[in-house]
Amino acid sequence: MLLAIDVGNTNSVIALFDGEKPVAQWRSSTSTVRTADEYAVWLSQLMGMADYQLSDVSECIISTVVPQSLFHLRNLSRRYFEREPFVIGHDNVPGLEVRITKPSEAGADRLVNAVGAFTAHGGPLIVVDSGTATNFDIVGADGAFEGGVLAPGINLSMQALHEAAARLPRIAIEKPEKIIGTDTVGAMQTGVYWGYICLIEGLIEKIKIEYGQSIKVVATGGIASLFEGQTKAIDVFDHDLTIRGLLEIHKRIKAARAQNADVN
Repeated sequence: MLLAIDVGNTNSVIALFDGEKPVAQWRSSTSTVRTADEYAVWLSQLMGMADYQLSDVSECIISTVVPQSLFHLRNLSRRYFEREPFVIGHDNVPGLEVRITKPSEAGADRLVNAVGAFTAHGGPLIVVDSGTATNFDIVGADGAFEGGVLAPGINLSMQALHEAAARLPRIAIEKPEKIIGTDTVGAMQTGVYWGYICLIEGLIEKIKIEYGQSIKVVATGGIASLFEGQTKAIDVFDHDLTIRGLLEIHKRIKAARAQNADVN
């Protein structure tokens, strides 16, 4: 079985696949200090609840934007699965061309999203990933990663507003009943919620103008569900896009290895 691990700045998602079938998925807060042994204890309990165990894992693939976590995850795979994990990088994803000035700067999450989105939706695409940052990534008609836009995430902006202004409270993100707030919380909710929708709509419009051709918009990420049904700028909400991307990359790796074995 394949264990696919996606480590984001705020949350991490771990999915278990039996062949191409997803059988379990878990989400946790990202930790840079959790050791391989701690991961194993946590994961063994979750897998046990789904009637699986660590020994069922035969392959492991990792995408991370948090370099400090990689050491422990490598050790988890080596020690408990007895496998060297495949770690996503800018230059090792089969079938993915990275068409930006400095390919090494492309985050693993953006590359995995490009593969997952193209596999499910074709191209060209704008992939809007709402998490710690809000990414607008461009996927070409041939599936290549062509760059994009990076903006602060909605939670990050809300936190900065609270910390920088002494009298502004920390609030929950939710759709306000009306645009014009009649108290501080209502005014903040409008600014955060509708302000982000306007940011998304405005950037999508400008990207489309610059791109100069018809382009589909796909949204994903932990925050994306907040905006579902609230904007016509997004064509599809695909909440499993990243994990699907990891599965597709794993399939490509296996196919490439099989081809090399046949040649040799």
